[in-house]
Amino acid sequence: MAQFFQIHPENPQQRLINRAVEILQNGGVIAYPNDSSYAIACQMDDKQALDKIRRIRQLDDKHNFTLICQDLTQVSNFAKIDNDAYRLIKALTPGPFTFILNATREVPRRLQHPKKKTIGIRVPDHAIASLLVETIGEPLFSSTLVLPGESSALTDPYEIRDRLEHELDLVIDAGIVLDEPTTIIECSGKNLEIIRQGKGQAPMLD
Repeated sequence: MAQFFQIHPENPQQRLINRAVEILQNGGVIAYPNDSSYAIACQMDDKQALDKIRRIRQLDDKHNFTLICQDLTQVSNFAKIDNDAYRLIKALTPGPFTFILNATREVPRRLQHPKKKTIGIRVPDHAIASLLVETIGEPLFSSTLVLPGESSALTDPYEIRDRLEHELDLVIDAGIVLDEPTTIIECSGKNLEIIRQGKGQAPMLD
């Protein structure tokens, strides 16, 4: 049965964030808000929790997984960034962007794309997401909360609890969060390229 925390979206209560982090550290899977949708997350190196997220979303190993990072310094520990990508990410973060980058050895292989050895990286502009990552001290593995057979993410924390209360360990209620998909930018090759235009605007790549 999922716990349910009401956390202020702009001024998160640290005591509740601490409890959420404890749940993550004990192998939990949580639903949390970021700047583009509700998503589900677990600790990066927790295989059982990752497998649970795969089951919830019915994802195969060809899916590009994402790490939620605190800042560009943390990103550089988990992704290989050349000068052009560094400048771009610095200019666009925090914000509703997902950057596809070549993974470093710090990223568990099961999180990397099996052929490309890439990983999605996000630095969201959302107080709860940022404080979760800051408090736990490492990136979170994350996946947008789109259920199988549906085309958009769940937006209402009460609906998330009703539909997934036996699958999740915690639902963070920060009110309605509209589903506005991130802009995905491919940064793993020679050129920087928008491969999905979403909420984030990157005029320097037009």
